[in-house]
Amino acid sequence: MRSPVNASNALSPGLYIVATPIGNLGDLSPRAADILSRADVIAAEDTRVTAGLLRHLNVKRPMTPYHDHNAEGARPALVARMAGEAVALVSDAGTPLISDPGFKLVRDARAAGHAVVTIPGPCAAVAALTLAGLPTDRFLFLGFLPSKEKARAEAIAEVAALRATLVLYESGPRLGACLAALAEGLGDRDAAVTREITKRFEEAVTGTLSTLAARYAEAPPKGEIVVVVAPPLPPAAASEADADAALAEALTRLPASKAAGEVARALGLDRRALYARAMELKGEG
Repeated sequence: MRSPVNASNALSPGLYIVATPIGNLGDLSPRAADILSRADVIAAEDTRVTAGLLRHLNVKRPMTPYHDHNAEGARPALVARMAGEAVALVSDAGTPLISDPGFKLVRDARAAGHAVVTIPGPCAAVAALTLAGLPTDRFLFLGFLPSKEKARAEAIAEVAALRATLVLYESGPRLGACLAALAEGLGDRDAAVTREITKRFEEAVTGTLSTLAARYAEAPPKGEIVVVVAPPLPPAAASEADADAALAEALTRLPASKAAGEVARALGLDRRALYARAMELKGEG
């Protein structure tokens, strides 16, 4: 890949994916500010929002809109410009491509042989995880759930058994119904509702899904909202009586070693201990 900056201090041609603040303008990295100040053109989700950021930087750069509604038509021209120009891609807030348009632009830029450079920074989903106090070793980002009740329930059912923390975006008016649907589809798990991250009124309200749904049912909050939901609890350990019953049934069909393996997988118990117990049961029989 070509170096992102050449000797003349001009940016090398290609695509630059630039993360921008999700609230506090102080979170813009020096590198991101530098790229935006020197890009030949900035492809912005909303040029009015990006214009405010550029005013904060006291720079003026050409901008062109790139969003869900014009992406198909705008993308070929942007990719063509990358042959000789540095194109910076920004969303309204946070990291482009995370619940924002952009992945097709990256794909087509690579297919055309252009350099693609990432300038990482703020991301509301990751920031919410740090505030929620829930497991972060494994998580799934869901974006926005469908607004229609049936489609939303189906989307929740798809991830109900996944042993991972769930992260999703939501709007204030839909929050109460979304939390109620999550409680119904996932059970009453621990969760957090985070809003206005990095801004003056940043907050993270924690509780069970049902208590949070009741809180926001009649009082929808304002601002950008991220919901974080805990993974399901591990199944309760099987009792000795359960293990013996399962082993006894398996031994009617299988030799002791295979019966122990089947029950170990089904109940999450130690196979060697189950094999020893299976041999005892065979002796008792």
